[in-house]
Amino acid sequence: MNGMQDLDPDDPRPPYRQVASALRAAILTRSLKPGEKLPSGPELAKRYGVARMTAQQAIRVLREEGLVVSRQGSGVFVRERTERPVGLRPHIERAFEAEKVTVDFAGFSGETLHGAMSEPLDKIRAGQVRPESIRVRILVPDPAQPWTLPATVDGLADSPAFRARATGIMRRHTEAVVEAVNELGELGLVADAAAEVRVAPAVPLFKLYVINDAEVFFGYYPVQEHTVKLDGDQVPMWDLMGKDATLFHHSADSDPDTLASQYVAQSKMWFDSVWGSVARPFSR
Repeated sequence: MNGMQDLDPDDPRPPYRQVASALRAAILTRSLKPGEKLPSGPELAKRYGVARMTAQQAIRVLREEGLVVSRQGSGVFVRERTERPVGLRPHIERAFEAEKVTVDFAGFSGETLHGAMSEPLDKIRAGQVRPESIRVRILVPDPAQPWTLPATVDGLADSPAFRARATGIMRRHTEAVVEAVNELGELGLVADAAAEVRVAPAVPLFKLYVINDAEVFFGYYPVQEHTVKLDGDQVPMWDLMGKDATLFHHSADSDPDTLASQYVAQSKMWFDSVWGSVARPFSR
């Protein structure tokens, strides 16, 4: 417990606030590092000379602030800070160790999703992991309808030629995921495996991943000028640059009322609402 300051006997704040403040300082100064397990409630009570209920109240304050996360049966851990960009790939790989795997993606092309899922799917083929079920839903913009973005730099106009090019990219990556997941079911490597792509009548300016209904990755697409060869001409476009999107991680915990848990729940609610209303199958 090095790095955690003692309570100040002259501090007028309630003891649970003082304990929360001491732990907060340890987390923000990285004396307690992201992913590190906090001392148990009885250990904290003994460390600070307070009642166990007081220690529990302090943990609740930190949980509501999004600094720690409770994992049932394991304890309380310092959250991976949401203001720090994190890698999607290792989280998706770990998600495939669960018995039931769900991956919902909303974004522009699915290229990053395709890359992130390649290794866990290979592990299933090699027999290294064996989930009971896999469900993947991919939501991309409808390339058959005019777009407001991406748009030409000259006049902010929709470009049918650009949409045709984007359609090829979408198909290449999304169909690769669908075929790979469905093949696992056909080969009997996963008892229940299904993946589907639908298109929505709007282009998202963000990318969203909801993993196992427990984790969310969210990032904004920067809009940047990008010259693209279309029908033999070099055309400047205001494009959505997915590779430049920084993803932020949110993980639900055992308390459904925390901000992180609500963020995950609202993200899933949004995805389900679009998927079940205006989204349509991506025609081949």
